[in-house]
Amino acid sequence: MKVTISRKAHFNAAHRLYRKDWTFEKNDAIFGKCNNPNFHGHNYDLTVSVTGEIDPETGYVMDVKFLSDIIKEDVENQFDHKNLNLDVPDFKDLNPTAENIVVVIWNKIRKRIKPEFELEVVLYETPRNFVTYKGE
Repeated sequence: MKVTISRKAHFNAAHRLYRKDWTFEKNDAIFGKCNNPNFHGHNYDLTVSVTGEIDPETGYVMDVKFLSDIIKEDVENQFDHKNLNLDVPDFKDLNPTAENIVVVIWNKIRKRIKPEFELEVVLYETPRNFVTYKGE
């Protein structure tokens, strides 16, 4: 029997959507106000879900405290109150779109949980705009 556990988290970060190899005009046409050279910020909400078999000894799929610690160390501590373009090495050469951010987060968490668990990360850039990644 498989069960999914989930943990919510939050971080605030600034970013600018643009490609270094495009002109300002092309970036502006594609990314609009998100191409602001002075950056802009979001209050990101995150839901991390782990699916697996219930351990008969503990009754857990996974200790939620352990999942919470992973999110704190690998996401919140690295992204919160940062400029993603300037302060987070993962985005040195990667446009920090919500799609790319969720994949980076998924990859960080994936390294820390058992391979037999399924992992899904949902990242809310705004209450109405969100992305989901399951490693596919």
